[in-house]
Amino acid sequence: MSTPTIKNAALHIQTPIIRDAEVEAALGKTVWLKMECLQPIGSFKIRGIGLLCQELESAGCKRFVSSSGGNAGYAVAYAGRELSLPVLVVVPSTTSESTRHKLSLMGAEVQVCGDVWDEADVEARKLALEEGAAYIPPFDHPTLWRGHSTLIDEVAESHGKPDLVVVTVGGGGLLCGVLEGMHRSGWSDVPVVAVETTGAESLHASISAGEAVVLPEITSIATCLGARRVADAALEWTGKHPVRSVVVSDASAVRGCLEFANRHRILVEPACGAGLSLIYEKAECLSDAQRILVVVCGGIAVDFDQLNRWVTQLKLRP
Repeated sequence: MSTPTIKNAALHIQTPIIRDAEVEAALGKTVWLKMECLQPIGSFKIRGIGLLCQELESAGCKRFVSSSGGNAGYAVAYAGRELSLPVLVVVPSTTSESTRHKLSLMGAEVQVCGDVWDEADVEARKLALEEGAAYIPPFDHPTLWRGHSTLIDEVAESHGKPDLVVVTVGGGGLLCGVLEGMHRSGWSDVPVVAVETTGAESLHASISAGEAVVLPEITSIATCLGARRVADAALEWTGKHPVRSVVVSDASAVRGCLEFANRHRILVEPACGAGLSLIYEKAECLSDAQRILVVVCGGIAVDFDQLNRWVTQLKLRP
């Protein structure tokens, strides 16, 4: 059987890599910020999810069903709109009204099920099977990783090889894609710092245990890092590539968001701020690297009001 031909151009864009002279001077290092926050949907998710949706549409799929607390569902909704296919996104009750509204504006049908993503995911899979629709996972699929890996291709082509890569981890889809791209580019010796927040550290717990661990609950405000169990492939990568797991506080993640907004006039979620916090706080794990690549993964579940609520909740300002 021949492979279906993808008719549409890629749904993601090639994002810029920027530098911050003040940060570099403070660190004494070169820092490349890969601005995935500037994707059409505000996060890296469209790379892999867009590719998967295009492949499924070319194979004859007529409807997409996704489970997501935000960014993945928004990527599926965007892909559905661009491909003129209907989309259902099942979200947990913890998904904000603002995010649900954004999904609806993108043309998706939104259904609430459960209090955590895992419960919403069970419902999404059931509905996709009942309706004969294509289920689009938020992070655990080889095509998603292949799509996400293209961000590394862009860095390799324009800037070459860094000494260290910083990436945040939720379910592990971005980590898998980044590592796939790194190995394709000949960066198998470049260490990766995998960043999570306290209360959402499923990868860290799994590495420590030597096997996949399911967190009892997600307590971090970085809900987009809120997968209670990381993808098996992400854990497997830690056994064949130098990956250092780092866990930061919610306060550090939000301070990272604030610092990034002040410097670049762009809002990102705490899931993204967690990785950025390492360069702003001069983390020890960066000490051996001279050229550092930070994947600025982005996120839609943030606005000025929400950022201020996090600041108040964490008592970051008097």
